Amino acid sequence: MSPETNLTLEQKLQVQIFETRTQDLSLEQAQEFLMEMFRQMLVKDNLFAKLTES
Repeated sequence: MSPETNLTLEQKLQVQIFETRTQDLSLEQAQEFLMEMFRQMLVKDNLFAKLTES
């Protein structure tokens, strides 16, 4: 089962839009973008952990 299987129609559209916007990035731009996305994922994980602490 691919991860995209569980996406809503709106989320699938967002993936397509994201792909279109990022396909022309240079290697350096793509690396910077990925690093920022990873940082934001970690922040989100930390926030979620704080919210679910009892």
